[in-house]
Parts: sequence; structure tokens; C-alpha cells
Amino acid sequence: MSVMVGNGFIFFEDLVEGMAASFSRTVTESDIVLFAGVSGDMNPVHLDAEYAEKTVFKGRIAHGMLSAAFISTVLGTKLPGPGTVYLAQSLKFKAPVRIGDTVTATCEVVSLDIDKKRATLRTTCTVGGKAVVEGEAVVMVPSKAAVQAAAA
Repeated sequence: MSVMVGNGFIFFEDLVEGMAASFSRTVTESDIVLFAGVSGDMNPVHLDAEYAEKTVFKGRIAHGMLSAAFISTVLGTKLPGPGTVYLAQSLKFKAPVRIGDTVTATCEVVSLDIDKKRATLRTTCTVGGKAVVEGEAVVMVPSKAAVQAAAA
């Protein structure tokens, strides 16, 4: 079952295996420069065209963690959404992302831990339908009871 969801608050009790959500963004020069500044990762393969031309990539590539950050966008704003807390993330970088590529991050619920109110999601980033990042996230999701108790 693949249920697509949008922006909004989803409680743990509302989650079902197969629910999925996505976020897409076209990577710009500015994204790479700003990410380098924020992260401190000044690797010349990301910032120096002359250097990057001499690498296996034959040109500049975006930071892998920039694409991975789009997974966080899905988890924190779409599925499960606001209040979600990241606990773990595995990542496998499959292909480079370049300036002008549109990255689509998709998260799909694969299992639920009812006792701990945790969800495991398959996380994938694609460019043109080709996987560039694959992994799995574990998140803690607010329950209806906990949110209602906090509001009282």
C-alpha cells in the first residue's frame, strides 16, 4: 500500500506501513556554497571546478549530505511531520548530484514500534528516477495522548 501524504501533523497512531511522502529541490550553486559554509566542508570537489575536473567525477558535485538533508525535510515537515525526532539514519551514496539536478527525497514507512512510538522509514533520494542516496531512518513520533497531555 502506498499512501501519499502532504504537509501536516501526523500522530504515531495515524501511521501505517506504506505511507510515503516526498520533497524535491533543484540544487543550485548557492546551495552548495551555503552548505559548505554551514557545514565547514570545503572539499574542492564541491567548490573548485578546476580541481573537480581532474577527479573521477569530471566536474563539481554537491555534498552528499546536502541531498541527505532533504530526507530530514520530509521527516520534519511531511511524514511524520512536525514534532518528529530523528534517532538514526543510515546512508549509502550511489551517484553524484550536480548543480542543476533536481533531487527528490522520498520516505516510506516500513515498520512501526508501538511500545516506543518509533517508526522506521526507507529513505531514498533520486535524480531523474535514478537513486543517488539510499538508506533507512528511525524516528520518534508524537502520540495523540502525549500532545494532548502537554496541551492540558
